[in-house]
Amino acid sequence: MSERLPQDPLKLFQDWLNEAENSEINDPNAMCLATADSSGKPSARMVLLKGCDEKGFVFFTNSESHKGRDLSENPEAAFCFYWKSTRKQVRVEGKIEQVSEKEADDYFASRPRGSKIGAWASAQSRPLESREHLENAVKALEEKYKDQNDIPRPAYWNGYRLVPERIEFWIADIDRLHHRFEYWRENNGKWLAGWLYP
Repeated sequence: MSERLPQDPLKLFQDWLNEAENSEINDPNAMCLATADSSGKPSARMVLLKGCDEKGFVFFTNSESHKGRDLSENPEAAFCFYWKSTRKQVRVEGKIEQVSEKEADDYFASRPRGSKIGAWASAQSRPLESREHLENAVKALEEKYKDQNDIPRPAYWNGYRLVPERIEFWIADIDRLHHRFEYWRENNGKWLAGWLYP
């Protein structure tokens, strides 16, 4: 890696993601999302990145889930990508905002029919009486929407955008002498960059 760092961390992230898409067996867009509730108690889980542009990183979830409640109480989060095939990692920290209703509607409309039914059937993160209870809910919804092509988006199913304030890139090297560098935003929105010890 040269001493000169790329100017645009979001473009660099997209380049790394594109590289991973050609080498990862499953879900190169999987990321570990960390949230915290109003008391600061942390929680982490894997989610899928569904969009990235100059505004930030987008994912979708049930707003009544554990992570949805955390994000409502404390709209800051972090996530981490690790691609084993390329031996690269990206960490991002920033504030959370909800995407527009139209953006959520458009993405929900693009999902497979079974995933739409599942979004209605699952009271995500809450106690489940039995697997049979969930399967019965799915059957009832399949019957309800059997003659309907456009299944509406549940009001509680939303999109979130992590607006990055800090992005760190990591590349594995021998003897733990990894290449590690980060970007952070100034108040004017300009990105600054610097190297970190591994």
